[in-house]
Amino acid sequence: MSFVGMPLEGKKILLVIAGGIAAYKSLDLIRRLRERGAKVRVIMTRAAQEFVTPLAVGAVAGERPFTELFDLSAEFDIGHIRLAREPDLIVVAPATADLMAKMVQGRADDLASTVLLATERRILLAPAMNPAMWNNPATRRNAERLQADGVAFIGPEAGEMAESGERGVGRMSEPLAITAAVEKNLFDLPARDALIGKKILVTSGPTREPIDPVRYISNHSSGKQGHALARMAAQAGAEVVLVSGPVNLPDPSGVKTIHVETAQEMLNASENALPADAAIFAAAVADWRVTQEAAQKMKKQDGKLPVLSFAENPDILATISRHSNLRPRLVIGFAAETEKLIDNARAKLLKKGCDWIVANDVSTGTSTFGGTSNEVHIVTANGVESWPMQSKDAVAAGLVKKIAATLGGAQ
Repeated sequence: MSFVGMPLEGKKILLVIAGGIAAYKSLDLIRRLRERGAKVRVIMTRAAQEFVTPLAVGAVAGERPFTELFDLSAEFDIGHIRLAREPDLIVVAPATADLMAKMVQGRADDLASTVLLATERRILLAPAMNPAMWNNPATRRNAERLQADGVAFIGPEAGEMAESGERGVGRMSEPLAITAAVEKNLFDLPARDALIGKKILVTSGPTREPIDPVRYISNHSSGKQGHALARMAAQAGAEVVLVSGPVNLPDPSGVKTIHVETAQEMLNASENALPADAAIFAAAVADWRVTQEAAQKMKKQDGKLPVLSFAENPDILATISRHSNLRPRLVIGFAAETEKLIDNARAKLLKKGCDWIVANDVSTGTSTFGGTSNEVHIVTANGVESWPMQSKDAVAAGLVKKIAATLGGAQ
């Protein structure tokens, strides 16, 4: 039974400590988790043992850490498969560039990588490395791939490195921040069976409307919120179809992804994905297209600019909301506004005929477009529900839980 001051009572945490100077913080992390009631088991890589000793880790954790894949006594007692299956959450802190690369590649050449490959549990990574390593394109690709696979991240943070004179983004988050992230990942996620038997359609990213072979009309949408929604719905057990405009994101695991460019292509793919129990239109669709795409690159003529004429694009949200016989039970639109956020969202709700509008501010100075955080307001016929600024993953988790409750699934 949980009680005040012990929010993790009864929860089992598997902590993987990889090799980095930030490993010294793992001792405090273990203490923070245990004082909140969690049972903490620890895996240490060989490199981690160069920075902190198994003796110190075992003393703080209350039991000896696991260090070897081929440890006869450990295999008799617990085994790497049970290590992978028993915890409620696996935390990797510090998560090094090397271990992240192993996870992406699906390698299993030591106990840590084998457990991470064998688990079906939620994984939370707290990266820690030199700023040059974090900013290396290979590491960034690996981080994006892991996020697409459903792995949660906290950090890294900006600041002074352990190495003298080094500063930048690469510091491991502090133990208290990681502990808070553990609590959030344990309690704020939708149940894995919340949407079993349901089909969810999600649109994501921008559209591109060609002007000529080298130019197009588009916007700054990154697709991060839509992709997070598709990924979270799939993790909740739904059959998910993601219709994605052009983005620099990997396809989410366990999701059928259809790639499109234009608004008309997105509408066609969305209609072809019906019937569905719910449709979430998170894409930022271009409102206009040129009436006639030029066959060749357009050039100035005698110093004069070409004149473009425009036509209105199909309204995907309104079309699906008013579909004669295949309208999803729940239709959710997004409103990206720069002024009068709630008023415009309410007007859009009525005009489009959808059930919810998720309104967010994309005006200059916000980090909504392209960023990792979002502050949303859920506008329905019954009122407005305002959520605090949080990660797009957290927004996605909250929306999926709300969708599951509306559709009659588990919470």
